[in-house]
Amino acid sequence: MAETLTIRRPDDWHLHLRDGAVLKSVLPYTTQQFGRAIVMPNLTPPITTTAAANAYRNRIVAAIPEGVSFKPLMTAYLTNGTDADALAAGYRDGAYVAAKLYPAHATTNSSAGVTDIRNIDGVLERMAEVGMPLLVHGEVTDPAVDIFDREAVFIDKVLEPLIKRLPTLRIVFEHATTERAVQFIRQAGAHIGATITPHHLLLNRNAMFQGGIRPHHYCLPVVKREKHRLALVEAATSGDPHFFLGTDSAPHAVAAKETACGCAGIFNAPTAIELYAEVFDSAGALDRLEAFASLNGPRFYGLPVNQQTITLERSPMTVPDAVALPDGGEIRPFRAGETLAWRFVT
Repeated sequence: MAETLTIRRPDDWHLHLRDGAVLKSVLPYTTQQFGRAIVMPNLTPPITTTAAANAYRNRIVAAIPEGVSFKPLMTAYLTNGTDADALAAGYRDGAYVAAKLYPAHATTNSSAGVTDIRNIDGVLERMAEVGMPLLVHGEVTDPAVDIFDREAVFIDKVLEPLIKRLPTLRIVFEHATTERAVQFIRQAGAHIGATITPHHLLLNRNAMFQGGIRPHHYCLPVVKREKHRLALVEAATSGDPHFFLGTDSAPHAVAAKETACGCAGIFNAPTAIELYAEVFDSAGALDRLEAFASLNGPRFYGLPVNQQTITLERSPMTVPDAVALPDGGEIRPFRAGETLAWRFVT
C-alpha cells in the first residue's frame, strides 16, 4: 500500500495569477491545493487603488472552479506617489492584506515601482502604525551590482536601514534565495518573515545552462550557487517559523519565454505541493512540511489556519508538458514531462 501524508490545507503566500484568459487557465491548479493565496498586484496597469483591488478580486472569484473553497488575498502595488491614508483605509476595510514593494525595473511589470525607498517613508511609517505587512522584492537594480549579488546588497543597503528606522514594521522578504538572506531573517525578530519557492529549493544556477540556455529556469531573483540552495533547504525544513511557503508561480506563454529577451518567471502551480514534498522528503523532514506549508504563514499574518486537510501519496506522477491557452499558446510548467515521487490525491 502506498505511503500517504495528510496535512492541513496549505496556503500560497506569494502567487502570480495574471488576468483574463491566463487567469482562468492557471487558477484551478492553485485552488486545487491551496486554501488561500497572496495575489501579486503587478498587472498592467498595476493594482494601486482599492477599486482596482476589489475588481481584480471579483475576477479571480468568478474564475474559481465550482464547488471549490478558495480565498484570494489582495495586495497593493506601491509607487512613489502612493497615498498613505488611502492605503491604510484599504487595509482597514479589507481590500488589501499587504502592500508590495517592487524596486523600479527589478522584475516583471515593475516599471511603475519605487525608485528610492526613502520616497515612501511616510507610507511605510503609516503601515507600521496600522500593522500592515510590507512584502518586498529584495533586490537592488543598480546596473553596477552583479545580478547574483543584488539580494545581498538590498539587505545591506535597503532592508537593514529600513528596520532600524521602523523596527515595528512587519516585513515579508519574498522568494529568499541566498545564505545571507537566511542568516539575516533568522536574526531579525518575529516581525520579519520570508517565503521560499520550490524552484529555489530544487535548482542552483547551473540549471540555467545545462546543455544550453534553459529559459524555463530563468526567474527573478535568479537561482544562485549550490551553497545558497542548501541554506534555503535547511531553513525551510528546519521548522523555523520565520519561513513559509510562497511559490512565486509566474505563468508566461512559451513564446514569451523562448525568445531573444525572455520573460522571468517559473510556473510551478500544477505540482507545487508535490515539489515541496520532494524537498522535505529528501531532507528527512516530512514531519515539518505542515509547519512550513500550513502553519507558519497564517501565524505571521495573524490569520486562522485552514481546517480542511489535503493528502499526498508516495506514488509516481508525471508533470504535464504544457497548459493550453485559449489563444492557441501554451505555458510550460516547471519540470514539464518529468516524473515526481509524490502525488496530490485529495
